[in-house]
Amino acid sequence: MIIKQFNDEALAHYSYAIISEGEMAVVDPSRNPMPYYEFAEDHNAKIVAVFETHPHADFISGHLQIHEETAATIYVSKLVGADYDHKTFDEGDTFELGNVTFEALNTPGHSPDSITVIAKHNNETVLFTGDTLFIGNVGRPDLRENAGNMKAKRIDLAKQMYNTMQTKFNHLPDDAIVYPAHGAGSLCGKNMSSDSSSTLGNERMGNWAFKEQTEDEFVEEILKDQPFIPSYFGFDVDINKVGAPNVQKAKYSVPVFLNVDEVEEELTVVDTRNEDKFKKSHLSSAINIMATSPKQKFETWLGAIIQPEEAFYLVVDSVQEIDAILERIAKIGYEKHLKAIFTVAENLESSTAILDIDQFKENLSNYTIVDIRNTSEVAKGKFFEDAVAVPLKELRDRSDEISTDKPIVVHCAGGYRSAAGSSILEKNLKGVAIFDLSDAVKEFK
Repeated sequence: MIIKQFNDEALAHYSYAIISEGEMAVVDPSRNPMPYYEFAEDHNAKIVAVFETHPHADFISGHLQIHEETAATIYVSKLVGADYDHKTFDEGDTFELGNVTFEALNTPGHSPDSITVIAKHNNETVLFTGDTLFIGNVGRPDLRENAGNMKAKRIDLAKQMYNTMQTKFNHLPDDAIVYPAHGAGSLCGKNMSSDSSSTLGNERMGNWAFKEQTEDEFVEEILKDQPFIPSYFGFDVDINKVGAPNVQKAKYSVPVFLNVDEVEEELTVVDTRNEDKFKKSHLSSAINIMATSPKQKFETWLGAIIQPEEAFYLVVDSVQEIDAILERIAKIGYEKHLKAIFTVAENLESSTAILDIDQFKENLSNYTIVDIRNTSEVAKGKFFEDAVAVPLKELRDRSDEISTDKPIVVHCAGGYRSAAGSSILEKNLKGVAIFDLSDAVKEFK
């Protein structure tokens, strides 16, 4: 049995390919199937199965495209009520792939329809746990309350997760390898380890969710301090239940224009360039969500700031970046609402003033300071005592709560989010100076 783990760093998403005797299965694939096709080709293997542990909220899965292009069977729990061609895969169901036997284990909690996929070969047991069991934690149970058409209450799911952790894995050996769908940095859970795998024995010893505790204690802990929920999560759940269109066709249906100098004022422009270039010259309706590094959480913040059904334009620094940025947008299904992608002309009408850090340090009271970190971050302590706290996800809708009688300085924890936050306020609050504290925030921690 050959197992390959694929890692999408921006979304902290793990997917898997399993090969045995010239046949291959894929677990929780990303939207673009090409990496799995290349792996299959390298090993002269035929893709015959795709396992979906549940309808994902944070990314669009490529399961339907893989099925259409390879004739692989999609296996998913009957509880999903999937609208695409599939075979149900629940407890008692098995599937043979070469010398590997796959078994289904219903493990509700993150969602009511979650399964863990168990692979057995000789004396080796491997668990593909989806968003149920993470390394060091478990999946959050509060996503389905706002997940489009697929509703479930967080308390009910938290109780289901308690039962899952207390009963579902008991028959499995300590040396079973645990491969989750996410790692540290994902919004599908909290306090996850940076390790990409573990053993069931290690999790039984070190993961709080396996500890002996009452249901009430478990529910209180799992619901506490969960990260924010981006706007696009419910949108993606609904798409994954139906199956996404072919990603290559979807990406390249987006129009491309060069050297644009004006657009309709009523439409938002997402400018992905470096903050220095944005501040020097940008369109007046632009928001600066940088996508200059694969590790930046561009997908997360695009899907948090731009609403799922909202049409928008997108700016890249160079035509050489178009393929890569369309790939990132398609990961969350937002190419559907992208009206066009373009480069911009030089010397545009808008620019952003640069903050004089020394003057700011000496005269803090002369500024309105806006803290756009998440609520859970602010709860751990403010950097500036009198700062107004408005999470970045809510800033577009709550800009009018911010006083404009003083220049405004926006900060986050490290500088990435404040580029977006300051550009939102610059767009929404006219007649007041808006400054981005950027990475200088580190001097105030």
